[in-house]
Amino acid sequence: MIKELENDIIAALATPVGYGALSIIRVSGKDCINSVDGIFSGKSRLTDAPGYSLHYGNIIAQDRVIDDVIVSLFRNPNSYTGEDSCEISCHGNPLIVKNLLQILLQQGVRPAEPGEFTKRAFLNNKLDLSQAEAVADIINSSTESSLNGARSQLNGLLSGKIKLLKEQILNAASLLELELDFAEEDVEFIERTRLRELIENINKEISGLADSYSYGKIVKDGVNVAIVGSTNVGKSSLLNYILKESRAIVSDIPGTTRDIIQEDIYINGIYYKLYDTAGIRNSSDFIENEGISRSREAIKNADLVVVIFDASDSSGNRILDEVGDIIAQKKVIKVLNKSDLPITNFVENDVSISAKTGKGIDLFFGKMEEAVFNNSFYSEKNLLINNARHHRCLVQANESLDKSLFALGQNLSGEFISADIQAAISHLNEIIGEVTSEDVLNNIFSKFCIGK
Repeated sequence: MIKELENDIIAALATPVGYGALSIIRVSGKDCINSVDGIFSGKSRLTDAPGYSLHYGNIIAQDRVIDDVIVSLFRNPNSYTGEDSCEISCHGNPLIVKNLLQILLQQGVRPAEPGEFTKRAFLNNKLDLSQAEAVADIINSSTESSLNGARSQLNGLLSGKIKLLKEQILNAASLLELELDFAEEDVEFIERTRLRELIENINKEISGLADSYSYGKIVKDGVNVAIVGSTNVGKSSLLNYILKESRAIVSDIPGTTRDIIQEDIYINGIYYKLYDTAGIRNSSDFIENEGISRSREAIKNADLVVVIFDASDSSGNRILDEVGDIIAQKKVIKVLNKSDLPITNFVENDVSISAKTGKGIDLFFGKMEEAVFNNSFYSEKNLLINNARHHRCLVQANESLDKSLFALGQNLSGEFISADIQAAISHLNEIIGEVTSEDVLNNIFSKFCIGK
């Protein structure tokens, strides 16, 4: 099926839909230059032109000029997809784009599927699978850190590390396989103490990569923060102060917030998704109870839970009894709000603030960062795993190497040790796409935008 797709000529808009100065239509596939040349009128034929060349002219259909364009020409294998390809730059009018695509379809070109250009780049060995996934991450990155991480992955930082680990462990597997050929002579090509040390070192590196996922996921996707507490403790006031705008209704009437209010903000370069929740209390109001139910759900999905207490009222301290079972496994910051008022509530807390005056807010931001990253050091040169598929493959490789170490400890024969090592290699291969099912590929590239 893949080979059939490779022979098709595909086309798609590569720029955002809408009005603008320019729009770019990308075309790729065998004979695509000839197809575009059939509707292009310029000083010379595109079929005679070299790759990496620009050509100005008109797109013509039924003796009518559709638009004056510039065609960028790329010849295989020196193109993004590894195939002959063209990029047609036209005026940024949706009507022009629609007409150009219709004309290409009449030339036998078909619409590209989501991510199909990058999928062809992968199939033609222009990118490995982790690099292909980085293309989507570059497009969708929401912070400088995630963008730089995606760029490093596209440049091969992850691929290089995986290939190095695979090469080291493959050397050991090869020696074990060789031993099997000389089983009758009882020859040992790799000393077992050395083999154990090698596997343990590689396993430690793989484990370190897998452990970086919790950090890398936050850098990529942001931090889900649930702001919870009893009614009237100042949850909405805190949200409004952080956002510097009156986003949530603030009132002395208990139960004002009845639904989740979600806002995104960057604090010290970190992307936070803040969820202002309904005050948790016993209520006979059906709508308020629905809001409280949603609050509990927000807590379950949070990476960080900010529990607010009222410094002037200790009656709301029962909140921990209400949600303690949910936050037991969560990262939690206990915040004593309304510190501008006389303090009568001496509940144990991590930071004291006033959402009214701003007192202690900077310290609160520091506590958030500390809770999320646990004072870990991060540099853009560090290799972080931020992809769930990569993380799963690393964990599976870890498990396979653990089994090989167990086999070593039980003095089992080399074939048992080798089988587990080969399984680990297979899991590492999945990350860079050397062993990947069609279903996995389709799932990955279906998440790309059309035209990429």
